[in-house]
Amino acid sequence: MVVDLDEMGPTSAKSYPGVRPVSAIEAGPHGPHEGRAKQEIDYGRRGKGYIFGALQAATGEVLTAPYPGRTIANRVDFLERVDAWLPPEAERIYAILDNLDTHRATDVLLFNLAHPRWEFVFQPKYAAYLTLIEPWWKTLRSLALKGRRFETWDEICQAVAEATAYWNAHRHPFVWGRGRARRRRAARQPGIAAWPNVA
Repeated sequence: MVVDLDEMGPTSAKSYPGVRPVSAIEAGPHGPHEGRAKQEIDYGRRGKGYIFGALQAATGEVLTAPYPGRTIANRVDFLERVDAWLPPEAERIYAILDNLDTHRATDVLLFNLAHPRWEFVFQPKYAAYLTLIEPWWKTLRSLALKGRRFETWDEICQAVAEATAYWNAHRHPFVWGRGRARRRRAARQPGIAAWPNVA
């Protein structure tokens, strides 16, 4: 069984932009016209933390847990949660991780010794995008955070829990490269070029 592990964050309690701000109608010397879309600046100093996540790409099932910091103790606690979450009949668990220091800490490696069915597979440096949980974070941000304002860290934790439950209720296998909408250009006919734009 393969499981991708990572952290999203730091995530702050603030306003997250939605799809598109609404333009304001402004009065000008030549009549009303659309003004520039405005959005209040929100620096979000109302609490922050990290969302730890585990993704089984084969089934699409996800486990998330909020933590106030990205510490070694929190990493080991999350690994214990993941171990309890995964089916006990799985003989071998391959955990895909990036090269963060907390992923290679002594306590994490001791967890690996205490749980012989686990094997850590570290991504090459500067290639963290190869793990499938990275594009899934974009999906989680869209489901939980996009277009909403959060006053406290607890509100973010609640929104992430609801989004994770929604995803798991509607899950599907997560395939690398297919989670994004691809833009397709119309195929050009060979030998026909476009005329340059002449001003």
